[in-house]
Amino acid sequence: MASPSPPLPEDSVPEGAIVLINVFTCEPSSQDALMALLDDLTRNVMAGLHGFVSARLHKGLDGRHVANYAVWHSVEDWKAMTRHPDVVEAMRPILALATFQPHTYRAGSLIGPI
Repeated sequence: MASPSPPLPEDSVPEGAIVLINVFTCEPSSQDALMALLDDLTRNVMAGLHGFVSARLHKGLDGRHVANYAVWHSVEDWKAMTRHPDVVEAMRPILALATFQPHTYRAGSLIGPI
């Protein structure tokens, strides 16, 4: 039996994985509600989907933005997530509060202590 892989350091990305940086824009009065909906979606739906690695949500200091930094094993896994019926349904109230711009990347340099 093979020994399990050692845990990855915080903020590291597995070889070949992709990074999604998704910026949501909302009214300042909706930022907390948007954060709560995204947290719920990420914890209760996305985290259980094939290919999910990790995610971190960030509240913009301007009150108008929320950024989601998510790691997926592959572009195919990320695309499958966007079509998953539970994700589509959970996005309805999010889209009532915000617009979003998703961008995918290959991981680059990590600068600073881990």
